[in-house]
Amino acid sequence: MENFSNLNVINDKILKIKQLLTELEAEAEQFPALSRNSKRALVSIKMLELNISDILAFDLIES
Repeated sequence: MENFSNLNVINDKILKIKQLLTELEAEAEQFPALSRNSKRALVSIKMLELNISDILAFDLIES
């Protein structure tokens, strides 16, 4: 269980990154490249969510 002791901290960081990228993408109307790259980064963050956040959300870790 030591490997999973800091999953909540990692999850919080993933969610913060997602929030910041979402805000950045919304504010990037004048900068198409920034908007596209923000969207690409959000896709990568989605993969992190699937790896970490969903484990916590669905309580897939046995104590």
